[in-house]
Amino acid sequence: MKNEDTENTFIAHLTALRNTLLRCIAGTVLLYPIGYLLSPYAISFLVQWSFPETAGKLHYFAPMEVFWVQLKLALILALVMAYPWNILQIWRFLLPALYKEERHAFGWWLIFSSVLFFGGATFCVGLILPMLMNFSGGFATPELQPMLGLSNFLNLAGWLMLAFGVMFQTPIAVLLAVRFGIITTESLRKKRPYVMTVILIAAAILTPPDVISQIMLALPTWLLFELGLLLSSKIEKHQEMEASQN
Repeated sequence: MKNEDTENTFIAHLTALRNTLLRCIAGTVLLYPIGYLLSPYAISFLVQWSFPETAGKLHYFAPMEVFWVQLKLALILALVMAYPWNILQIWRFLLPALYKEERHAFGWWLIFSSVLFFGGATFCVGLILPMLMNFSGGFATPELQPMLGLSNFLNLAGWLMLAFGVMFQTPIAVLLAVRFGIITTESLRKKRPYVMTVILIAAAILTPPDVISQIMLALPTWLLFELGLLLSSKIEKHQEMEASQN
């Protein structure tokens, strides 16, 4: 009887997970046509904002290249627009398994993580991408003219935005590591040189091979690591106070 209950519970969880994923996919699919309509404007914005005159003009090298680029960009835009809906579905799926305090903390972590991700992507578009393209355009001479492709430019922009969004999750990683007892704040403080080395290596891997973009990714990541240390120390003090009261 117990095995049957366990099996029924497992099947119920799988069914709930399937329904959650289906709702996420449905929300993204419904927003995909809007993403496709917005994709030309998004391309124009990125080019006008971050593409200097010294870099020449963008080109496409296959008859259907622009169409495929717009299709891929439409999916990204649809995922961005569907993000609140998708997060809500995931939240509802996990909610029954969480205690009251865990629900409150998890909700704030989701919001904090989302703000950091979009903040990192915005920081990349607003500052890093124009700086990188100006750096690239600085190599142009009357004898040496660039011929950059639309697909390559957008792949670079997308990869950089993803890299900055992921690296800006550093405070979340620190908070979770301390919260679940994997490491203490004091240990992380002592390991600062090693952490900085890891950040520099990750920045070098995730960015193009130029020092400027690597530093511009590593520096805010380091500052966010320090923010994570500050917040995690407060969590430890709160946990110590609760333990002393009990």
